[in-house]
Amino acid sequence: MKVGRFEVPFSNPDKVFFPRLGLTKGDLLAYYLDLAECVLGHVERRPMLLKRYPNGAEGEFFYQKRIPRPYPEYLDVAPVDFPSGRHADFPVVSNAAALAWIVNLGCIDLNTWPSRLEHLERPDYLLIDLDPGPDDPWEHVREIALAVKDVLDELGLASYPKTSGATGLHILAPIRPELEFADVRRFAKAVAREVERRVPEIATTTWKVADRSGVFVDYGQNARDRTIACAYSIRPTPDARASAPLRWDEVTNCDPDDFTLLTMRDRVADVGDLTAGMWRRKASLSPRFELLGLEAPRP
Repeated sequence: MKVGRFEVPFSNPDKVFFPRLGLTKGDLLAYYLDLAECVLGHVERRPMLLKRYPNGAEGEFFYQKRIPRPYPEYLDVAPVDFPSGRHADFPVVSNAAALAWIVNLGCIDLNTWPSRLEHLERPDYLLIDLDPGPDDPWEHVREIALAVKDVLDELGLASYPKTSGATGLHILAPIRPELEFADVRRFAKAVAREVERRVPEIATTTWKVADRSGVFVDYGQNARDRTIACAYSIRPTPDARASAPLRWDEVTNCDPDDFTLLTMRDRVADVGDLTAGMWRRKASLSPRFELLGLEAPRP
């Protein structure tokens, strides 16, 4: 198939990827191409971890860090070295043709790093991931999200909520790529602890699952080599749920079930790209460490 000026191989478009809805691999591709402008704002120039579902959302999957070879000219590469001494060339999607090529591999959701090629060791967003347990009601997630917003507002950081597409909520704060992962994680941990202090009955930062009581305010995703399903990703759920950007005034009554492969086009047509312009709102974290009682990072 032709995507832009490139010819992209695409196999088995009629293969059912979401059996309960009868949606195919071709339907998944059409969704991503229709919303490519929105999607690319979140994945372009970022290393991507491939999570491949060759037989659809209800089949077996496997992870792949290294880019499959040979790869086409329209796909970029992020060379990454690990502390173990190992090396991997991650795929990087920066155009619609590359997006189609990734979908052809059986990738349903798009899992990217919080850093881009220009600054691979320095994230350009801070993430708070609200992860409820099986007994935590969605209402608690929404209440905690508003507490996160209050903390970030007080720190002077813009924040953008989105459903995770699974059971939780992601809150992203765009930051200047000035600090390494360890410092960003340290800052995020302090934010999470402050949120826990404000709503202790329903929120926790306890790391060990067996000891948790309440929704986990997860700051750990700010570590190096961690990925999240980016905004507008379709998730491998039976209802083809999407990771949907939200307005803050929607958080108090939103239902993650409402956002799917079948509804997101109409939603974007109605509300637009709610993340448009977010990367122009990057703030520097360094002068804000003291506001959380932290020692500022060394220059």
